[in-house]
Amino acid sequence: MSETIVSTPPKTSREILTYQDYLTFPDGDGIKKEIIEGELFMSPAPALKHQIISKELFLILNDFVRKNRLGEVFYAPCDVVFSNINIMQPDILFISKDNFQILTELNIKGAPDLIVEIISPSSRDTDRIYKKNVYQKFGVKEYWLVDPDEEIVEIWVLKNNNFQLECRASKDQKIDSQLLKGFQIDLHLIFKNV
Repeated sequence: MSETIVSTPPKTSREILTYQDYLTFPDGDGIKKEIIEGELFMSPAPALKHQIISKELFLILNDFVRKNRLGEVFYAPCDVVFSNINIMQPDILFISKDNFQILTELNIKGAPDLIVEIISPSSRDTDRIYKKNVYQKFGVKEYWLVDPDEEIVEIWVLKNNNFQLECRASKDQKIDSQLLKGFQIDLHLIFKNV
């Protein structure tokens, strides 16, 4: 099943949705719901290719973070409340120990240090434009975009309040993180089973 995104009409013709609206959305229906700049985005569960990549990357990243006692790694669904009109569920996110004040009992309130989004065909614009703009605006330090179809990973690093493309690597290359010193991964490890 391919992922689809349904958005509400442009902001000029409707009311802006907030976190209070988000809390009223039905749960357990298998549909991912996010509010980006007051607009509702919905999508069904991702394809298996997406989930395999997410699992492999989470396991490798989580292992490194735990061994080095750097913080916590989470995976979707996990609500990240950037503001009253920006509530998202990134595929994978890392929060450093220095940033633990954003962890609450119910969700994460504030910007994680690192966010990973795995692109689905219909989420390309959402991940590359809308989410990226919000992540930049609220100070996410590193943003990784994983493209399962092209088998490419892009790492965007926040410099002077703007994301700059740090690297773009294919499945036969390695990537490392400026944020997580010493972290390096052979990309074939996350793409090998897809």
